[in-house]
Amino acid sequence: MSHIGRPAGPGKQNLRREVLAARDLLTVDDVREAADALARHALELPELAGARTVAAYVSVGAEPGTLALLDALRARGARVLLPVLLPDNDLDWGAYAGEGSLARVRHGGRMALFEPVGPRLGPDAVTAADVVLLPGLAADARGMRLGRGGGSYDRVLARLERADAHPALVVLLYDREVVEHVPAEPHDRPVQAVVTPSAVRRFT
Repeated sequence: MSHIGRPAGPGKQNLRREVLAARDLLTVDDVREAADALARHALELPELAGARTVAAYVSVGAEPGTLALLDALRARGARVLLPVLLPDNDLDWGAYAGEGSLARVRHGGRMALFEPVGPRLGPDAVTAADVVLLPGLAADARGMRLGRGGGSYDRVLARLERADAHPALVVLLYDREVVEHVPAEPHDRPVQAVVTPSAVRRFT
């Protein structure tokens, strides 16, 4: 268990700053090695083994890498959906057809994202997913996830709830980002599992 996010420690904003500062110290080799290990562990998840449709995302910067995992899921025959950020911070979706199907898109002054270039499937496309792979900065022993604070995935989770859709929710993190406590608000929803480069951690 990491020292980050100890119970008496920071609120969401401070915890975000701590995690992002630690990620900034990672080298390109660190990120690549972690991505390969993370993909190996994620592919052992029974939920992913049987998934026909997986909603995922393309990692950027020092985020835990996802491209190796996306390609492995496609090779297994899964349909992989990737988000497209809308002006109101909601997410549309498109199908992943390999690294060549991605375009680098900058939204205002934020970091550039890699988004699918094919047809837009609509925000409700995520409700067909068997598994949703969520980006995050931390998760705790309850499965509560800390996001970046933009609210995009809060909308996704609310959309799933309205549709009575119950995909497995899995967050991809580095080992030290599994912490003692993530501050939670009433709208926050727990994930079922966290995948890190060293292990899969499940929550009840």
